[in-house]
Amino acid sequence: MSSKQEIQKINKPWGYELIWAKTKDYVGKILHINKGHKLSLQYHKVKEETIYLYSGKMTFVFENEKGELEGVNLQAGEAHHISPGRKHRMIAIEDCEIFEVSTPHLDDVVRLEDGYGRGCSSV
Repeated sequence: MSSKQEIQKINKPWGYELIWAKTKDYVGKILHINKGHKLSLQYHKVKEETIYLYSGKMTFVFENEKGELEGVNLQAGEAHHISPGRKHRMIAIEDCEIFEVSTPHLDDVVRLEDGYGRGCSSV
């Protein structure tokens, strides 16, 4: 059975996200991050996701295999996988459009640092 999917827009202090697919198995989003803005340094306990930078440039900060934070510059057309428990953050060098596909655990966010006054979790 197929059905028209309602798209949900959620405004964020760094831009917005469009949730265009939501099922019991996966979620598809488009994140728009305004130039010069960054998402929280965060991790997920269960949620697993892969991002694809569709347009723009960003610095992607992630926890590597040694448990250290490192940053890489991503260009349009590049992707990165984020395993549960790995700290990460996106910083927009230019306006960015990012496709994100993840498990459906949308509330599974542990914020470690945030520049917009949203609460952080103590770890």
